[in-house]
Amino acid sequence: MTKARLNYFAAALDAMKGMLDLEKAVKNIGLEPSLVELVKVRASQINGCSSCIYMHTKAAREIGESEERLYLLDAWRKSSFYSDRERAALAWTEALTLISQTHAPDEDYATLRAHFNDKEQVELTLLISAYNAWNRFAIGFRSTHPEKAGRAAA
Repeated sequence: MTKARLNYFAAALDAMKGMLDLEKAVKNIGLEPSLVELVKVRASQINGCSSCIYMHTKAAREIGESEERLYLLDAWRKSSFYSDRERAALAWTEALTLISQTHAPDEDYATLRAHFNDKEQVELTLLISAYNAWNRFAIGFRSTHPEKAGRAAA
């Protein structure tokens, strides 16, 4: 099991207040709660952030997200379980999360524009950006989650 490197809130609370303000802004966006959680989980899957995947799959279940959709999220392109709007958001999530490789392709942006108005595009981009930042804190400082040690060893 990975040991945490640093409690970043304890080390720099004033600096982290900016992240907390960003989190407040993200919580107040008008996107569907299920879409928000899917985006958080997908960005975290791409980044390999186990604590964030754990936290946001749990949150998704609490708001009624199905197990099937969570299981298939990393293969969303091959699954019929996601709406066109969700597909557009997931494609944009992947494009921005992997921006050094994708450079936010015009095709993904065209799909985004077909399903999200201007305000929603900005809100979704803020959400994706925020969760990529949270992933970097969690991964960089090795944040832990309440995973049972027995499961990790199995």
